[in-house]
Amino acid sequence: MNIYNKTVTILLVIFEAILIFTGFTALLQKDYEVFKLSLLAIFSILIPFILSLLAKKKKLNLPLSFQLFGIIFIFTAQYFGEIKNFYDYIWWWDLMLHGAFGSYMVITFLHLIKGIIRREIDITRKRYVMATSLFAFSFAVTLGTLWEIFEFSGDFMFNTGMVKGGLEDTMSDLIVKTTAALVTSSIYYFRKRNE
Repeated sequence: MNIYNKTVTILLVIFEAILIFTGFTALLQKDYEVFKLSLLAIFSILIPFILSLLAKKKKLNLPLSFQLFGIIFIFTAQYFGEIKNFYDYIWWWDLMLHGAFGSYMVITFLHLIKGIIRREIDITRKRYVMATSLFAFSFAVTLGTLWEIFEFSGDFMFNTGMVKGGLEDTMSDLIVKTTAALVTSSIYYFRKRNE
């Protein structure tokens, strides 16, 4: 196991221990909202590892930092944002997380696209870069939208209160994510089109 894998594993164990302790404490205190949020986070934080395994089986390239980014994102969103109420106390917390998500999903897709699209001789460099930029943008926006659906579904099914401010919260999250994805994919396009 290399140093990166050890770091990710240690971080995962620390995050899971914090979430389990928080959930157990909440259950003892009969704080069922925090208990439900803790359970959701305990299982959600494993998603980057599941996605990495699926990608490996399909021989798709993910960024080396995919698992690390994933667990940090989920922990900061669920633990700090929801359980510790950073969304209420720090006005930009939610926007920062959604902006980081939008940018990182472009980076993730650019790694994935290498294994999906083969560059044929008749495809020009500019057309190839344009196609990958558009796909990366679409990928980021799609996953960002799925995250908003996840938040809404959690509120609807488990009454968790993840969506703060209703439509305004959801739309501002989508706008920030989409803008970050657009900027990141545009930077990629203008940097790579003439290489």
